[in-house]
Amino acid sequence: MEEVGLSFPEVFSTKSDSYGIQLYGYDEIPNFLKGNPYVVGGYRAYLPTALCLKSLCVLSNETVNIWSHLLGFVLFFILGIYDNLVTIPGVQGTYNDHLIYTVFLACFQFCMLCSAGYHLLCCHVSERVARRWLSLDLAGISVGVMGCYFPGVYYAYYCNLFWRDLYLLLVTVLVAVTLVMQLHPHFLSAAWSSRRLALFSALVAYGVCPAVHWIFISGGWNQPMVQVFFPKVVIMYFLGVLALVFYGTKVPERCLPGRVDYVGHSHQWWHLIVVAAFYWWHQSGLSLMQYRLQHPCHGLETRLQPDL
Repeated sequence: MEEVGLSFPEVFSTKSDSYGIQLYGYDEIPNFLKGNPYVVGGYRAYLPTALCLKSLCVLSNETVNIWSHLLGFVLFFILGIYDNLVTIPGVQGTYNDHLIYTVFLACFQFCMLCSAGYHLLCCHVSERVARRWLSLDLAGISVGVMGCYFPGVYYAYYCNLFWRDLYLLLVTVLVAVTLVMQLHPHFLSAAWSSRRLALFSALVAYGVCPAVHWIFISGGWNQPMVQVFFPKVVIMYFLGVLALVFYGTKVPERCLPGRVDYVGHSHQWWHLIVVAAFYWWHQSGLSLMQYRLQHPCHGLETRLQPDL
Protein backbone atom coordinates (compact mmCIF):
# COMPACT_ATOMS: atom_id res chain seq x y z
CA MET A 1 0.00 0.00 0.00
CA GLU A 2 1.44 3.33 -1.00
CA GLU A 3 2.32 5.70 1.78
CA VAL A 4 1.52 9.36 1.28
CA GLY A 5 3.49 12.07 3.00
CA LEU A 6 5.49 15.24 3.00
CA SER A 7 8.99 15.73 4.28
CA PHE A 8 9.33 17.21 7.75
CA PRO A 9 10.57 20.58 6.43
CA GLU A 10 7.41 20.89 4.33
CA VAL A 11 5.22 19.98 7.27
CA PHE A 12 6.83 22.58 9.49
CA SER A 13 7.03 25.24 6.79
CA THR A 14 3.65 26.74 7.64
CA LYS A 15 2.88 26.65 11.33
CA SER A 16 -0.68 27.19 12.51
CA ASP A 17 0.05 26.91 16.24
CA SER A 18 2.81 26.41 18.78
CA TYR A 19 3.10 22.70 17.96
CA GLY A 20 3.87 23.34 14.32
CA ILE A 21 0.77 21.49 13.18
CA GLN A 22 -0.79 22.80 10.01
CA LEU A 23 -4.49 22.38 9.30
CA TYR A 24 -5.60 21.64 5.74
CA GLY A 25 -8.65 21.98 3.56
CA TYR A 26 -10.48 18.99 2.11
CA ASP A 27 -8.81 19.34 -1.29
CA GLU A 28 -5.34 19.28 0.29
CA ILE A 29 -5.54 16.05 2.27
CA PRO A 30 -4.61 12.55 1.03
CA ASN A 31 -7.36 10.37 -0.39
CA PHE A 32 -7.39 7.98 2.56
CA LEU A 33 -8.54 10.85 4.81
CA LYS A 34 -11.35 11.88 2.49
CA GLY A 35 -14.87 10.74 3.20
CA ASN A 36 -17.00 13.76 3.97
CA PRO A 37 -16.66 16.63 1.47
CA TYR A 38 -19.08 18.76 3.49
CA VAL A 39 -16.47 19.16 6.24
CA VAL A 40 -14.25 21.47 4.23
CA GLY A 41 -11.52 22.52 6.66
CA GLY A 42 -9.71 21.82 9.90
CA TYR A 43 -7.95 18.62 8.80
CA ARG A 44 -4.71 17.37 10.32
CA ALA A 45 -2.53 15.47 7.85
CA TYR A 46 1.00 14.25 7.07
CA LEU A 47 1.98 13.99 10.76
CA PRO A 48 4.50 11.66 12.42
CA THR A 49 3.37 9.83 15.54
CA ALA A 50 4.70 12.42 18.00
CA LEU A 51 2.80 15.26 16.33
CA CYS A 52 -0.34 13.12 16.04
CA LEU A 53 -0.24 12.76 19.82
CA LYS A 54 0.47 16.46 20.34
CA SER A 55 -2.49 17.32 18.12
CA LEU A 56 -4.71 16.11 20.96
CA CYS A 57 -4.44 19.69 22.24
CA VAL A 58 -4.99 21.33 18.84
CA LEU A 59 -8.47 22.43 17.78
CA SER A 60 -9.31 20.55 14.59
CA ASN A 61 -12.34 18.91 13.05
CA GLU A 62 -11.45 15.75 15.00
CA THR A 63 -11.13 17.34 18.45
CA VAL A 64 -14.69 16.58 19.58
CA ASN A 65 -14.46 13.07 18.13
CA ILE A 66 -11.28 12.36 20.08
CA TRP A 67 -12.27 13.86 23.40
CA SER A 68 -15.85 12.57 23.41
CA HIS A 69 -14.61 9.00 23.41
CA LEU A 70 -11.56 9.61 25.60
CA LEU A 71 -13.92 11.01 28.23
CA GLY A 72 -16.31 8.16 27.44
CA PHE A 73 -13.53 5.72 28.31
CA VAL A 74 -12.95 7.53 31.61
CA LEU A 75 -16.70 7.45 32.35
CA PHE A 76 -17.05 3.71 31.81
CA PHE A 77 -13.80 2.98 33.64
CA ILE A 78 -15.09 4.85 36.70
CA LEU A 79 -18.48 3.16 36.42
CA GLY A 80 -16.74 -0.22 36.32
CA ILE A 81 -14.97 0.50 39.59
CA TYR A 82 -18.09 1.96 41.22
CA ASP A 83 -20.32 -0.92 40.12
CA ASN A 84 -17.94 -3.55 41.47
CA LEU A 85 -17.22 -1.75 44.75
CA VAL A 86 -20.59 -0.17 45.53
CA THR A 87 -23.55 -0.96 43.27
CA ILE A 88 -23.34 -4.75 42.93
CA PRO A 89 -22.38 -5.43 46.59
CA GLY A 90 -25.23 -3.08 47.58
CA VAL A 91 -27.80 -5.41 46.00
CA GLN A 92 -26.06 -8.61 47.21
CA GLY A 93 -24.83 -9.46 43.73
CA THR A 94 -22.97 -12.68 43.04
CA TYR A 95 -19.64 -13.41 41.40
CA ASN A 96 -21.47 -13.80 38.07
CA ASP A 97 -22.94 -10.32 38.39
CA HIS A 98 -19.48 -8.88 38.94
CA LEU A 99 -18.17 -10.85 35.96
CA ILE A 100 -20.98 -9.78 33.61
CA TYR A 101 -20.57 -6.11 34.45
CA THR A 102 -16.80 -6.21 34.32
CA VAL A 103 -16.86 -7.73 30.83
CA PHE A 104 -19.74 -5.46 29.78
CA LEU A 105 -17.92 -2.26 30.70
CA ALA A 106 -14.55 -3.54 29.47
CA CYS A 107 -16.15 -3.90 26.02
CA PHE A 108 -17.34 -0.29 26.17
CA GLN A 109 -13.91 0.89 27.32
CA PHE A 110 -12.21 -0.96 24.47
CA CYS A 111 -14.63 0.59 21.98
CA MET A 112 -14.00 4.09 23.32
CA LEU A 113 -10.21 3.71 23.32
CA CYS A 114 -10.06 2.29 19.80
CA SER A 115 -12.26 5.08 18.49
CA ALA A 116 -10.30 7.83 20.21
CA GLY A 117 -7.03 6.26 19.04
CA TYR A 118 -8.17 6.14 15.43
CA HIS A 119 -9.38 9.72 15.36
CA LEU A 120 -6.15 10.87 16.99
CA LEU A 121 -3.85 8.93 14.64
CA CYS A 122 -5.84 8.90 11.39
CA CYS A 123 -3.76 11.90 10.29
CA HIS A 124 -0.53 9.87 10.37
CA VAL A 125 1.92 10.39 7.52
CA SER A 126 1.70 6.66 6.81
CA GLU A 127 -1.50 5.45 5.20
CA ARG A 128 -0.73 1.97 6.49
CA VAL A 129 -0.70 3.20 10.10
CA ALA A 130 -3.92 5.15 9.60
CA ARG A 131 -5.68 2.11 8.16
CA ARG A 132 -4.49 -0.11 10.98
CA TRP A 133 -6.11 2.27 13.42
CA LEU A 134 -9.26 2.30 11.31
CA SER A 135 -9.33 -1.49 11.58
CA LEU A 136 -8.99 -1.19 15.35
CA ASP A 137 -11.81 1.35 15.41
CA LEU A 138 -14.11 -1.05 13.55
CA ALA A 139 -13.05 -3.90 15.82
CA GLY A 140 -13.90 -1.69 18.78
CA ILE A 141 -17.40 -1.14 17.39
CA SER A 142 -17.90 -4.91 17.13
CA VAL A 143 -16.70 -5.45 20.69
CA GLY A 144 -18.82 -2.56 21.98
CA VAL A 145 -21.96 -4.00 20.37
CA MET A 146 -21.13 -7.41 21.82
CA GLY A 147 -20.82 -5.80 25.24
CA CYS A 148 -24.39 -4.53 24.98
CA TYR A 149 -25.69 -8.07 24.66
CA PHE A 150 -24.05 -9.48 27.77
CA PRO A 151 -26.20 -7.88 30.51
CA GLY A 152 -29.32 -7.72 28.32
CA VAL A 153 -29.35 -11.41 27.40
CA TYR A 154 -27.96 -12.62 30.72
CA TYR A 155 -30.63 -10.95 32.85
CA ALA A 156 -33.52 -11.24 30.39
CA TYR A 157 -32.97 -15.02 30.28
CA TYR A 158 -31.87 -15.25 33.89
CA CYS A 159 -34.28 -18.15 34.53
CA ASN A 160 -33.84 -19.80 31.13
CA LEU A 161 -30.31 -21.09 31.01
CA PHE A 162 -30.57 -22.84 27.66
CA TRP A 163 -31.73 -19.74 25.76
CA ARG A 164 -29.40 -17.47 27.70
CA ASP A 165 -26.34 -19.51 26.77
CA LEU A 166 -27.51 -20.05 23.19
CA TYR A 167 -28.08 -16.36 22.50
CA LEU A 168 -24.78 -15.38 24.10
CA LEU A 169 -22.99 -18.01 22.03
CA LEU A 170 -24.65 -16.79 18.82
CA VAL A 171 -23.69 -13.16 19.38
CA THR A 172 -20.12 -14.19 20.19
CA VAL A 173 -19.97 -16.13 16.92
CA LEU A 174 -21.42 -13.16 15.00
CA VAL A 175 -18.80 -10.83 16.45
CA ALA A 176 -16.05 -13.34 15.68
CA VAL A 177 -17.25 -13.54 12.06
CA THR A 178 -17.27 -9.75 11.88
CA LEU A 179 -13.70 -9.56 13.19
CA VAL A 180 -12.51 -12.25 10.77
CA MET A 181 -14.13 -10.44 7.83
CA GLN A 182 -12.13 -7.35 8.75
CA LEU A 183 -9.01 -9.27 7.76
CA HIS A 184 -10.18 -9.29 4.14
CA PRO A 185 -7.88 -7.03 2.08
CA HIS A 186 -10.83 -5.13 0.59
CA PHE A 187 -12.80 -4.70 3.81
CA LEU A 188 -11.72 -1.06 4.27
CA SER A 189 -12.13 -0.14 0.61
CA ALA A 190 -14.81 2.24 -0.64
CA ALA A 191 -16.26 -0.59 -2.74
CA TRP A 192 -17.04 -2.50 0.44
CA SER A 193 -18.70 0.40 2.28
CA SER A 194 -22.21 -1.01 1.79
CA ARG A 195 -21.05 -4.45 2.95
CA ARG A 196 -19.49 -2.98 6.06
CA LEU A 197 -22.69 -1.12 6.86
CA ALA A 198 -24.79 -4.24 6.26
CA LEU A 199 -22.50 -6.33 8.45
CA PHE A 200 -22.63 -3.99 11.44
CA SER A 201 -26.36 -3.38 10.96
CA ALA A 202 -26.96 -7.14 11.08
CA LEU A 203 -24.90 -7.40 14.26
CA VAL A 204 -27.09 -4.75 15.90
CA ALA A 205 -30.39 -5.99 14.41
CA TYR A 206 -29.71 -9.48 15.76
CA GLY A 207 -30.82 -8.17 19.15
CA VAL A 208 -34.43 -8.01 17.96
CA CYS A 209 -34.60 -11.84 18.01
CA PRO A 210 -33.82 -12.39 21.71
CA ALA A 211 -35.90 -9.31 22.63
CA VAL A 212 -39.07 -10.57 20.90
CA HIS A 213 -38.50 -14.10 22.17
CA TRP A 214 -38.09 -12.75 25.70
CA ILE A 215 -41.49 -11.03 25.48
CA PHE A 216 -43.07 -14.31 24.40
CA ILE A 217 -41.57 -16.52 27.11
CA SER A 218 -42.22 -13.87 29.78
CA GLY A 219 -45.96 -14.08 29.15
CA GLY A 220 -46.58 -11.27 26.69
CA TRP A 221 -46.98 -7.50 26.77
CA ASN A 222 -49.13 -7.45 29.89
CA GLN A 223 -46.38 -8.74 32.17
CA PRO A 224 -45.02 -6.03 34.51
CA MET A 225 -41.39 -6.87 33.76
CA VAL A 226 -41.99 -6.54 30.01
CA GLN A 227 -43.82 -3.24 30.44
CA VAL A 228 -40.97 -1.84 32.50
CA PHE A 229 -37.96 -3.07 30.56
CA PHE A 230 -38.99 -3.43 26.92
CA PRO A 231 -39.35 0.38 26.52
CA LYS A 232 -35.72 0.63 27.62
CA VAL A 233 -34.77 -1.65 24.72
CA VAL A 234 -36.81 0.52 22.35
CA ILE A 235 -35.04 3.67 23.55
CA MET A 236 -31.66 1.97 23.06
CA TYR A 237 -32.54 1.10 19.47
CA PHE A 238 -33.93 4.59 18.90
CA LEU A 239 -30.60 6.07 19.96
CA GLY A 240 -28.79 3.65 17.66
CA VAL A 241 -30.98 4.56 14.68
CA LEU A 242 -30.60 8.26 15.45
CA ALA A 243 -26.81 7.93 15.48
CA LEU A 244 -26.95 6.01 12.20
CA VAL A 245 -29.10 8.73 10.61
CA PHE A 246 -26.49 11.36 11.46
CA TYR A 247 -23.73 9.09 10.19
CA GLY A 248 -25.47 8.24 6.92
CA THR A 249 -27.00 11.59 5.97
CA LYS A 250 -24.01 13.77 6.93
CA VAL A 251 -26.40 16.32 8.36
CA PRO A 252 -26.01 19.15 9.41
CA GLU A 253 -22.81 19.78 7.42
CA ARG A 254 -24.55 18.77 4.19
CA CYS A 255 -26.79 21.80 4.67
CA LEU A 256 -24.06 23.99 6.19
CA PRO A 257 -20.79 23.11 4.43
CA GLY A 258 -17.85 24.72 6.19
CA ARG A 259 -20.01 26.08 9.02
CA VAL A 260 -19.74 23.14 11.42
CA ASP A 261 -16.26 21.86 10.62
CA TYR A 262 -14.99 22.14 14.19
CA VAL A 263 -18.13 21.74 16.28
CA GLY A 264 -21.43 20.19 15.31
CA HIS A 265 -20.85 17.97 12.28
CA SER A 266 -22.51 14.56 11.96
CA HIS A 267 -19.66 12.35 13.11
CA GLN A 268 -19.46 14.29 16.35
CA TRP A 269 -23.17 13.75 16.93
CA TRP A 270 -22.61 10.05 16.15
CA HIS A 271 -19.93 9.89 18.86
CA LEU A 272 -21.97 11.72 21.48
CA ILE A 273 -25.08 9.62 20.86
CA VAL A 274 -23.04 6.41 21.11
CA VAL A 275 -21.74 7.46 24.53
CA ALA A 276 -25.28 8.38 25.60
CA ALA A 277 -26.62 5.03 24.32
CA PHE A 278 -23.92 3.06 26.15
CA TYR A 279 -24.64 4.96 29.37
CA TRP A 280 -28.38 4.43 28.96
CA TRP A 281 -27.85 0.70 28.50
CA HIS A 282 -25.57 0.57 31.52
CA GLN A 283 -28.29 2.14 33.68
CA SER A 284 -30.98 -0.07 32.15
CA GLY A 285 -28.88 -3.17 32.77
CA LEU A 286 -28.41 -2.24 36.41
CA SER A 287 -32.15 -1.87 36.92
CA LEU A 288 -32.76 -5.25 35.25
CA MET A 289 -30.08 -6.85 37.42
CA GLN A 290 -31.67 -5.43 40.57
CA TYR A 291 -35.07 -6.73 39.50
CA ARG A 292 -33.71 -10.24 38.93
CA LEU A 293 -31.90 -10.30 42.26
CA GLN A 294 -35.07 -9.17 44.03
CA HIS A 295 -37.22 -11.72 42.17
CA PRO A 296 -35.27 -14.99 42.20
CA CYS A 297 -36.18 -17.81 39.86
CA HIS A 298 -38.57 -20.54 41.00
CA GLY A 299 -37.26 -24.08 40.69
CA LEU A 300 -39.45 -24.96 37.74
CA GLU A 301 -38.44 -21.86 35.79
CA THR A 302 -34.73 -22.61 35.72
CA ARG A 303 -34.20 -25.15 32.97
CA LEU A 304 -31.39 -26.35 30.80
CA GLN A 305 -33.56 -27.37 27.85
CA PRO A 306 -36.21 -25.43 25.92
CA ASP A 307 -39.84 -26.46 26.09
CA LEU A 308 -40.71 -28.67 23.13
